[in-house]
Amino acid sequence: MSKSAGERPIIIKKIRKGGHAHHGGSWKVAYADFVTAMMAFFMVLWIVGMDEQTRKSIEGYFSNPAGYKKGYGSGSSPISSGNSPARIATNQLKMIIHTAEQKSFSDAADRIKTRLDSAKGALGSARFEVAVGEDGLRIELLESGKGDTFFERGSAAMQPAARLGLTLIAQELVALRNRVVVEGHTDAATYGVNAAYTNWELSSDRANAARRVLESAGIPSARVSEVRGYADTKPRVPENSMAPENRRISVLLPFSQLRTGTDSGATHGGTN
Repeated sequence: MSKSAGERPIIIKKIRKGGHAHHGGSWKVAYADFVTAMMAFFMVLWIVGMDEQTRKSIEGYFSNPAGYKKGYGSGSSPISSGNSPARIATNQLKMIIHTAEQKSFSDAADRIKTRLDSAKGALGSARFEVAVGEDGLRIELLESGKGDTFFERGSAAMQPAARLGLTLIAQELVALRNRVVVEGHTDAATYGVNAAYTNWELSSDRANAARRVLESAGIPSARVSEVRGYADTKPRVPENSMAPENRRISVLLPFSQLRTGTDSGATHGGTN
């Protein structure tokens, strides 16, 4: 059959399907989980780097967004009680930050021990204990009984070993953002029945002396939230009130609990 001049030939294309298996959208779910995890990770890094007041503001918002907008954290709302998503998210955030702080404290404790070990020759018989406990990172300067290692007997005049040890400790604490609490403790030795100067004043004066060294070594004064003098009311060796270990200085970095309105406030130089 002859083709007319304007008629075009009919072309038939055959398309072969490949042998690839059908993956569906499972990869999208995996990718979404990965992105969510990365976002949570960077949020943790961001929040850990904040000061404590900002963290409290964040918790106030997530616990009660409506009340926070009205009164910056005041008021109550159904979303802030029970097992609401906001409350669950806040608790999870607290756990994440607490875990991150535990790791940060543990690393700092190892570095402090290394610094102190490297200076053993200059520190002599001085005893230091560094540990992470339920309340946070605690560093204690303990008298060894081999002379008055940290302070002159019955005085707040600091010995070179205490000054050096506190300086080395401060060099590692500078990188952290947690608040600092300094505590002073004495043994049960007294100045006399009618003495105007007692272990209360002595423990407070020694704690303040330690605070001044920490600040001169780089700890910002704004981070020192409390200076506590306990006298002999919290002995380390309760069965022996005169034990040299009871004469000590404690430097505590508490965990930041993301609490709203429950801080005890700053107490500079008082006795508790």
